[in-house]
Amino acid sequence: PEPPPSLLSVDVTGLVSQFARSFVLIFPVYVLGYLGLSFSWVLIALCGLFWIRRHRGGKTSRLGRALAFLEDEEEAVRLSVSSADLPAWVHFPDTERAEWLNKTVKQMWPFICQFIEKLFRETIEPAVRGANNHLSTFSFTKIDIGHQPLRINGVKVYTENVDKRQIILDLQISFVGNCEIDLEIKRYFCRAGVKSIQIHGTMRVILEPLIGDMPLIGALSLFFLRKPLLEINWTGLTNLLDVPGLNGLSDTIILDIISNYLVLPNRITVPLVSEVQIAQLRFPIPKGVLRIHFIEAQDLEGKDTYLKGIVKGKSDPYGIIRVGNQIFQSKVIKENLNPKWNEVYEALVYEHPGQELEIELFDEDPDKDDFLGSLMIDLIEVEKERLLDEWFTLDEVSKGKLHLKLEWLTLMPTAENLDKVLTSIRADKDQANDGLSSALLILYLDSARNLPSGKKINSNPNPLVLLSVGHKAQESKIRYKTNEPVWEENFTFFVHNPKRQDLEVEVRDEQHQCSLGNFKLPLSQLLESEDLTMHQRFHLSNSGPNSTINMKIALRVLSLEKQARSPDHQHSAQVKRPSLSKDARKSSFKPQVPVSPPPDSNKPVPASPDSDKKTDTAEKSQPPNASPQWPTDLSRSSSSLHASNFSYSPSHLSVKEPTPSIASDISLPIATQELRQRLRQLENGTTLGQSPLGQIQLTIRHSSQRNKLIVVVHSCRNLIAFSEEGSDPYVRMYLLPDKRRSGRRKTHVSKKTLNPVFDQIFDFSVSLPEVQRRTLDVAVKNSGGFLSKDKGLLGKLLIPLASEELAKGWTQW
Repeated sequence: PEPPPSLLSVDVTGLVSQFARSFVLIFPVYVLGYLGLSFSWVLIALCGLFWIRRHRGGKTSRLGRALAFLEDEEEAVRLSVSSADLPAWVHFPDTERAEWLNKTVKQMWPFICQFIEKLFRETIEPAVRGANNHLSTFSFTKIDIGHQPLRINGVKVYTENVDKRQIILDLQISFVGNCEIDLEIKRYFCRAGVKSIQIHGTMRVILEPLIGDMPLIGALSLFFLRKPLLEINWTGLTNLLDVPGLNGLSDTIILDIISNYLVLPNRITVPLVSEVQIAQLRFPIPKGVLRIHFIEAQDLEGKDTYLKGIVKGKSDPYGIIRVGNQIFQSKVIKENLNPKWNEVYEALVYEHPGQELEIELFDEDPDKDDFLGSLMIDLIEVEKERLLDEWFTLDEVSKGKLHLKLEWLTLMPTAENLDKVLTSIRADKDQANDGLSSALLILYLDSARNLPSGKKINSNPNPLVLLSVGHKAQESKIRYKTNEPVWEENFTFFVHNPKRQDLEVEVRDEQHQCSLGNFKLPLSQLLESEDLTMHQRFHLSNSGPNSTINMKIALRVLSLEKQARSPDHQHSAQVKRPSLSKDARKSSFKPQVPVSPPPDSNKPVPASPDSDKKTDTAEKSQPPNASPQWPTDLSRSSSSLHASNFSYSPSHLSVKEPTPSIASDISLPIATQELRQRLRQLENGTTLGQSPLGQIQLTIRHSSQRNKLIVVVHSCRNLIAFSEEGSDPYVRMYLLPDKRRSGRRKTHVSKKTLNPVFDQIFDFSVSLPEVQRRTLDVAVKNSGGFLSKDKGLLGKLLIPLASEELAKGWTQW
């Protein structure tokens, strides 16, 4: 066998070159001292040398520009202007100028400003006041959008791959406004405001449906394809963030929330005729689902250096994958130029003309991560091929390749191929609720009627809706002081097996933290419905006699339809070259803090079904973690700032967190080796009765006197060693679907042991009827200590609490 490559390599040529340069600089100084001459002679000689070089360089440059101008006038003009300053119609021939549109916007600008002021005062101001008791005195004292109108730098009209009953336009917009918006919170004597706003991006405008009567267009939809570049110049922001209810925010978090509100799947829909069914426009069906197998890379650049670049090291690569505003981050592979991730992600694609799959690779460093290359793939090409398994050359770097497997999944309104899909993802054999998805659940939450008053009689509740499928949950916005709320919100869930899973809906009063009603819908009922769709009012249980909730629910089977190709057919995805510079792309694309993706859209899944048998067994042994959007109790809805009580999701924390996947939970070599050994023992039946991933002993009971769920964490045994010295395990618990930070329970850390003893008692404030609808999420993790690389998941289990014995309690491994 070949010896392993050395971690460090010495650049002998560079070392000799650096020594020679140092000698040339130091030797004249030594000679001057030896001859007793003044050091001023050195300064005079250097000044003369610099003047001669500058004079010659300027003369050569002027001559070269003149010759270039004579040879190619157009190219010379382009080179003299920065590419970032040129509008889109210069770069792309299918993007047209729209000066007539800019003149129209300029004429309409005063009236647009009047509409914006009305929107701020009549919509935003009451919503902020109702969002939090501390903000009840919030008001706008001055709203001036400024005299500088929005500019449209280019317009692109799509004529291919579009429905004949719609018109799709992409507007390259740019707004640099000298606006003045002042606000005041009288209760805390706080004043703040905005001095200027800049926004640059691509806005998509969809005119649909086209109709045969005036005004020929039924409705108008507006949204951004990707997060726009947004800059806000605040005044008094420090005072504003000191107000209770806002002290959890920061400048970066506010900009992320605002930007994310503008990005697909959030959209603004304006009906132009009364006959158009607005509910249909607000029930957008995705064009498809993109399954991304993020497999491996080869021949990446080594960015880690030592001794000021003399000794070269390797890199710690990880990838950031983006489809629209859905962002995934892979695990970090330490000290490897040929990393293997073997991770799978699924993303919703709403508008494939114009949307791309964007990937950037980085080298993780303590201060600033180094750029390792990027890739952009047109999703139209992926849709045509259906299945791509290729090596792609990375852009903006001298070397490096990335191996991806891309699957375009079509949304089918029939259940004919469901059994085939379940077999292909192995969902027909296991009872798990997580894994590769076989279907997509699309839900339009319209309204509710005749809700009960809650705890206080004759008082209107603040209702919100908690939706959950399996272990995934999402929350609606809060509607304040009403028993007939109207939400008009969309939700999507990836479904592993619709034959076994249920949709659970619960209406809750946010003010008194109590249930206003609930119901459960088995997804198998949708399989029997026409077009796999139900649109009706559902009666709520444990609620008022006439309490109903109006929803439209559709199930779509995810089918991979492989195209019939001739044997000599050659296919390759169209790789788009980035039009921005590397620095611009890094500033606009790669966030130190990833933005919140849309609910359930970035669900990480285990490795693909064609992976090896051992990996598949590992995936079934422990379900994958929830996605970063999972704790929607915190983020509520990315499309509403006021609905979230200004609490923020973990994706806004200042720590880079990879999108969790079972393949990335145990990444250290010694842990991976032990895991494979234990799984091999499990297959051979030689585990001596012990679980291959370890066991945990818990006592669980509900105390009716204290109205609390009591959980005693006794001990663990047979855990996986994360290093040669063992592991530093601790236990973390959530009572799902609540994954807020306040709902987390943790034991102390036991050092260097695989059989820790905790004997700690924890409680959750919850009633017995409610706890029987909950699930206890228990995870054993390795702490690893401060700045340690040995952190990760040791094992996980989900315990359903729907048991009649819960009041008595039980102790079990």
